[in-house]
Amino acid sequence: MNQPEFRQFQFNLSGIGCWLVLLGVIWLLGAVGLGWLVKSLAVLVVLIMLAPVLLFVGLRFWLKRNLIQANCPVCSAPLTGLKGAETLCPSCGTPLRVSADGFQRLTDDGTIDVTAVDITVDSIPILPEGEADRQRN
Repeated sequence: MNQPEFRQFQFNLSGIGCWLVLLGVIWLLGAVGLGWLVKSLAVLVVLIMLAPVLLFVGLRFWLKRNLIQANCPVCSAPLTGLKGAETLCPSCGTPLRVSADGFQRLTDDGTIDVTAVDITVDSIPILPEGEADRQRN
């Protein structure tokens, strides 16, 4: 048979002791005349709490100025890189340099980069033999 049990309410005060000691130390320092120490610690705690926010804002500002998003000049794949860095295109493997304007191929000195244009035969009008001479004059 079940006997009636006495139920107790228990409070977990394990964390409050640390806070009471901290408040006691602060009160003692204030009473002795070391309030400047308490104020210095408060400023230090505020700076420690603000540091991650300031770092996050600073990192976003730096990335906004130095992160370049453009297409590969060879295969037109979308790329992202840091300004002034060298990288390889993951699609075509071409070595590239990141500049403020976008991505540029890394080539040896004296190399001339040429863009080929495909012209189909249908786009060139064929004129009779005498017609071309008359249009030049």
